[in-house]
Amino acid sequence: MKASRFLISTLKEAPADAEVASHQLMTRAGMIKKLGAGIYSYMPMGLRVIRKVEAIVREEMDRAGAVELTMPVVQPAELWQETGRFDKMGPELLRIKDRHGRDYVVQPTSEEVVTDIARQEIRSYKQMPKNFYQIQTKFRDERRPRFGLMRGREFTMKDAYSFDRDPASAKLSYQAMTQAYRQIFDRFGLRYRAVAADSGAIGGDLSEEFQVIAATGEDAIVYCPSSDYAANMEKAEALPPQNPRPSANQAMTQVPTPSKTTCEDVAVLLKVPLSTTVKSLVLATDQLNDAGAIVKTQVWLLLLRGDHEMNEVKVNKVPGLDNGFRFATLPEIDAHFGCQPGYLGPLNLKQPVKLVADREVAVMADWICGANEAHAHITGVNWGRDLPEPDLIADLRNVVAGDASPDGQGTLAIERGIEVGHVFYLGTKYSKAMNATFLDVNGKPQFMEMGCYGIGITRLPAAAIEQNHDDKGIIWPDAIAPFTVVLCPISPDRFADVKTAADQLYADLLVAGVDVILDDRNERPGIMFAEWELIGVPHRITIGDRALKEGQLEYQHRRDAAATKVPVTEALAFLKTKLGI
Repeated sequence: MKASRFLISTLKEAPADAEVASHQLMTRAGMIKKLGAGIYSYMPMGLRVIRKVEAIVREEMDRAGAVELTMPVVQPAELWQETGRFDKMGPELLRIKDRHGRDYVVQPTSEEVVTDIARQEIRSYKQMPKNFYQIQTKFRDERRPRFGLMRGREFTMKDAYSFDRDPASAKLSYQAMTQAYRQIFDRFGLRYRAVAADSGAIGGDLSEEFQVIAATGEDAIVYCPSSDYAANMEKAEALPPQNPRPSANQAMTQVPTPSKTTCEDVAVLLKVPLSTTVKSLVLATDQLNDAGAIVKTQVWLLLLRGDHEMNEVKVNKVPGLDNGFRFATLPEIDAHFGCQPGYLGPLNLKQPVKLVADREVAVMADWICGANEAHAHITGVNWGRDLPEPDLIADLRNVVAGDASPDGQGTLAIERGIEVGHVFYLGTKYSKAMNATFLDVNGKPQFMEMGCYGIGITRLPAAAIEQNHDDKGIIWPDAIAPFTVVLCPISPDRFADVKTAADQLYADLLVAGVDVILDDRNERPGIMFAEWELIGVPHRITIGDRALKEGQLEYQHRRDAAATKVPVTEALAFLKTKLGI
C-alpha cells in the first residue's frame, strides 16, 4: 500500500469526550469516527487492525474444529420468549417492532438462534460434538456508553456455541476452547490472564474470563503470585479466618458520634482501626403472588467489616437472597431500625430482620456498630453476650491484597484488566428451555449439553492500546498493527536515489509477504514521523540521501529511543529477522 492512495486522517487533539487513552488515540490516529453515542465508523486504518484480529481468531477457531456460520442481527422475539430472556434482560436488549407489529430484538448474543439451529439440524449423538461460531455485529443498549470501543453500544464479537451429548464431552469441548483462546491471545502479543469468573446472566457452571492487563482496566483481577490461581473480583473467594473468635474484653458502651455516618469517620473520631468497625447494609426480598403483587417482604441486615466492600455477586448466592434482592427503602429501614442510615446496627431493633454476617465479622470481638439512634454508635459489641449468633454466615465481600489465596499457595495480589474474552459451560440451560434434544446411543431423547465462547473483536484493539502506548501515540504488537512496516523516504521528489531505493525495498517487502506501507506523500520528516508514531506502526525504515551515500538506511522500532543504521544491501534480510520470517 502507498500512503498517497490510502486514507490517513490524523488529528492533533482528541475530542473532549475521549476519557481513556484508547479512545483518544484511536480518534487522533484516524481509526474511528463517532457517529452517535457508543456508535462508531471504523475508518480504513482501524478496520485493518480489526481484520487482523478477525483473521487470527478465524484461524484458531477453525484449527480447533469450530464451523463458521452467520446468524441474523435482527431476531424474532419468539425465540427469546422461549428462554424468558426477552423479559429478563432489561433495557440493554434493544426491542423493536416490524410494520406488522411483531416483536424483534437486535442481537446482543445468539444463544437462542443457535439453539434453534441445533434442534433442527442435530438429531443423533453421532452428529456431535459440534461447535458453531460467527463474527458478527452485536448491539447492547448501554445506559452510559463510554471509553470509545471499550464500552460501545454497537460492536463486533466472535461468539461460538458447542453442542455435546453429555457433561463429560461438553467439558472436553470447553477445555478445547480455553486452549484455543490461549493460542489466540498468545498470537495477539498481549499480556493477559485467564481468570475464573462468575457466569452472570448467561448462566452455567464453568466460566473463565480472558483479561488484557492494563492499568486503566475496569475489572479487578485477583491472582496469587506464587501459584496459577487467578479469578475476577466477583468470583474470588475470601477464605474464613483461621483463628478462632477472641474472647470479649470490653463492656458494651454507647458513645456519641455526632454527624459521623461512615465507618471511616467513626474510626477517626474514636481513634481506632477501621477494621474494628462493622458496617450495616439493609436489603429486602419480596414474595409476589400470581398477579405480580407483593404479598410479603423480608428485610435483611448484612454485616461487613468497616474496611471491606460488599460483593453483590456473592450476596446473590446467599440462600434466601438468591432469587433476587433490592436495597431496602427508607420507610422499611425506619420501620425495622427506628433510625435513618448512617447509624444502623443489629442491636435495639424495632422489628426482627434476617441477620447475615460476613465470615470476618463472624469471628470479630469487641466491635463497633451503629446504635440505631441518631448520632450514636456502640462499642465493645460481642456475639453471644450482646446479641445472638447470626442467622447465616457467608462470604459477602471483595477480597483485598494480602488475603490468603484459596488454593493455599500464598497470598493474593490485585491488578487491573480489560475483559476481551469469556468462555462458559452452559449445561442444558438453553436446550431445556427450547426443547433441543437428540437421540442418544439407546435411541432415547436427551437434552444437548452446551457451551458458549465470546471474544470482543472491536474491543480488543482498544485493550491493546491501553496496554501499549506512550506520549507519542500507539505501539501496536506486530500481529495486529494496521501495517507492520512503514517506509519513510526523505524528500523523494528532490533525490532520485531516495525514491529508487524506497521503491525497490517496498517491492522486495511485498514479494516477501510483508504488510508494508510506503509514505510517498513528500511530507516533511517531522510531520511524517509524528504521524506514524501516533498511528503506531511497529517497524520504521527511514531512507535519506545522506545515509544512502554511505550505503545505509535507518531502522527504528516504535519502542526504540534511537535509530539503527543498516546497510542497504542487508535491509531486507534485517527486516525479515526482526519480523521473524
